[in-house]
Amino acid sequence: MSCILHIETSTEVCSVAVSEDSHVIYHDERRSDHKGASAEQLGTMVDDALSFTDSHAIPFDAVAVSGGPGSYTGLRIGVSMAKGICYGRDLKLIAVPTLELLCVPVLLREAVPDDALLCPMLDARRMEVYAAIYDRSLKTVRQVNADVVDASTYRAWLDQHPVYFFGNGASKCMDIIHHDNAHLLEGVEPLARWMQPLAERRLLNGQTEDVAYYEPFYLKDFVAKPARDLLNIK
Repeated sequence: MSCILHIETSTEVCSVAVSEDSHVIYHDERRSDHKGASAEQLGTMVDDALSFTDSHAIPFDAVAVSGGPGSYTGLRIGVSMAKGICYGRDLKLIAVPTLELLCVPVLLREAVPDDALLCPMLDARRMEVYAAIYDRSLKTVRQVNADVVDASTYRAWLDQHPVYFFGNGASKCMDIIHHDNAHLLEGVEPLARWMQPLAERRLLNGQTEDVAYYEPFYLKDFVAKPARDLLNIK
């Protein structure tokens, strides 16, 4: 199987984990008051994880890093750290989309109906969020986009399926999204210890990144659009 170091720095929670043969054998999580700040602690956290694996003579196969969207500062620090370790130890680099990562604890812990859709959200300014829509197999129903949320933003999907909203951008939307099929899941965070199944699948499928040229998917890369524009609704 494989041993992977996981690094997640997209939000105000900075986390590091190690997985071996599909099991998380080490994890560390630290929170800050604002996005990206906790990533300043990343060096110490990674050193502790490397010391743990070295002391147990566990060789790494790859480094997985949260690839965004997310905090510009947090993602930049996380990816830089991941690249440095890959260069220094001659390891493969795996990028895990942050919104897919948010879905993992939901699928593992929640009784989600078979026909449900998952809508992970990261907070942006005012009523903007960065969101995507997936089915239960994590097949993309709607690509990642910056959404200006109003009562009709997700109605096309809510009229057909139960939709579960979660992530640090979801709670501010629920006073606006009034629909019987809308469900809010609280306390769902993108943590390194949830990266294992996504990272292992990418490694198995050969979905690794060019260490020299890889760049994460920053929030600044988005321009917010109403969902009706994405659906070509006039």
